[in-house]
Order: sequence, then structure tokens, then C-alpha cells
Amino acid sequence: MICMSVLDKLFKHRGIIWLLFIVNLLGTIYGYIWYGNQLEFTAANFPLWLLPFVPDSPTASLFFTLALLLMLFPPKSYTGNNVRELIEALAVVTSVKYGIWAVSMIFAGGYQGDILVWKDWMLVISHLGMAVEALIYARFFSFRKMIPLALFWTLANDMLDYSYGIYPWLPSVLNDDVTQVQYFTMALTVFSVIVAWLFSSRQRPVDSIYQFKNRF
Repeated sequence: MICMSVLDKLFKHRGIIWLLFIVNLLGTIYGYIWYGNQLEFTAANFPLWLLPFVPDSPTASLFFTLALLLMLFPPKSYTGNNVRELIEALAVVTSVKYGIWAVSMIFAGGYQGDILVWKDWMLVISHLGMAVEALIYARFFSFRKMIPLALFWTLANDMLDYSYGIYPWLPSVLNDDVTQVQYFTMALTVFSVIVAWLFSSRQRPVDSIYQFKNRF
């Protein structure tokens, strides 16, 4: 219990939150750049309204980055708090989902003969980090009432990905396993929602973030 209390204070420290905000912001920007070729391909071959549904992992990272920003500068209005809770729900559900999904696809490709290079290991570490940090901070969020909306968004994203073929480009050795990948992806959505529910708090904790909001 003492150890958990110390860790809670560490993760709720504004300096740590600022550090994670910067890291996630830079990772989000890099993620959208990473998807540049697929975004260009989608823009040239599909309706433009599908573009926001192409870069799954960077969008998950963007949600988490915004959730951290709203921890640093919490809204004061009822509407603002509802928006905050929706962003938190999307942040946790999608970060857990796409963190696990990306690592699973990389290792599935490796199992089928794809050669893993340093970029693959970089992606493994960064995406595992997405899932872990989302679970850590889920305890400090209060978003349970928004989980149904997060589930709807994520399932809708799945349906668009595999109905239109705009899912993240897979290792070439998995191109004949798209149906299995689709089933795994949708199952992972449900799993991530359950995990988000279990890790979330019913009520937002009162802590030093709000008591000392002007310290940094």
C-alpha cells in the first residue's frame, strides 16, 4: 500500500505529467508522419471522409496526449468535464487496443517469416508503452459513463477499416490472413473496453494535481 501511494504521487506529479505529455505529443506527430504514405494512398483512392480513420495508433496517442493536457488544465464547466471524460475513455480504450494490436501484428508477422528490424522493436516498445501508461492513468481518470461512446467509436473504426480496406498496412506475410486479423481486432476492442472499465475509477480522485495546479 505504501509503495502504491508513492507511485501514485509520482505519476500524478505535474512534472511527470508534463514529461509524458511532451513524449506522447512527439510520438503522435511521428505516428502521423509514419502513416503518410497510407494517408496519401487513401486520399487518392477512397472518399476523403475516411482519412481520420486510417492512422489508428497515432489517433489513440492523440487522445491520451489530450487527456494528459486536461489533467494539467482541468475544465471547470459541465460541458468541459463531459468532453474530458469522453477523451479519457477514448484514450484508455484505444491506447490499450492499438498498443496490443500493433505488437501482436509485428510478432505474428515475425512468426510467419517476416524479418524484424530495429524499427519493429522500436514500435514494440512504444506501443507497449501506450498500453501500460493508459492503464496506469486510468486509475486517475473518471470516464465510466463514456465507455459506451468509446466502444461505439472503436467498433465503428473497425468496421470502416475492414469494410473499406483502410486498416493499417500489415506485414506482407499477413496479407492472406486479413479475415483472421479482423476477428482478432474486433475481439480486442471488446477486451480493451472491459479492461478500461476494470481499471477506471468511479469517481475522480482529489489530488495534488488540482491542489497545486499553479506550481509548474
